[in-house]
Amino acid sequence: MSSTTSVSSLARYAAGDANPLPPRHLGQRYDQAGTFLPEPGNTVVCHLVEGSPSQAAVLEVRRRMQAMPDANRLAFTPVSSLHMTLFQGIIEYRRSLPYWPADVPLDTEIGAMTSLYLKRLEGFAGAGPFRIRVVDVVPTGLTVAGATDDDVCCMRAWRDAFAEVFGYRHPDHDDYVFHVTLAYMIDWLDPDRLPEWEALFDDCGALLARERRFSSLSCLPSAASKT
Repeated sequence: MSSTTSVSSLARYAAGDANPLPPRHLGQRYDQAGTFLPEPGNTVVCHLVEGSPSQAAVLEVRRRMQAMPDANRLAFTPVSSLHMTLFQGIIEYRRSLPYWPADVPLDTEIGAMTSLYLKRLEGFAGAGPFRIRVVDVVPTGLTVAGATDDDVCCMRAWRDAFAEVFGYRHPDHDDYVFHVTLAYMIDWLDPDRLPEWEALFDDCGALLARERRFSSLSCLPSAASKT
């Protein structure tokens, strides 16, 4: 793992001039109490392999984050929902092109869209298995990428194949930053606390790097529906 976490890079999660507005998804995906809200949609995700060393490493990072004195500024996602998004699906509040298939009416009900996608996936072979590596640890989770050049190409092939089947490409299709979300920001961090968070993430990076079997995370692509 190559960790690039620093106080300067953590500044985008801190209160101050750089963040005059509340966190982006607050009030839409989750509330001030950290309760997650219904968000109809669908997406294609990879779950960590249940019971694997990689899953154990990620859960340990999550535990250490939760032990921070100001962890109440984060809404932690349930362990059961930990995943990496492989291809972005559609969301109720984002009914516009190019985030929606051009050949399907924008007012189509979400359930009907999921059924349509499942129909389009009949006979879909995919691009094969791949592994990922952790690039960085930040307050919202892990930034990840393909573990090898072959894995990077495989992940790209998956995304290209889904874009062809589903009929749309997001603007960031080719440079999408893969991640495993561990939490969402409820409130921005106190700038004075950034050194402590930096130290935590350095420790988490060391944990992942120390155990070579943790440096590559096993993922299983699967479909998921948001509610």
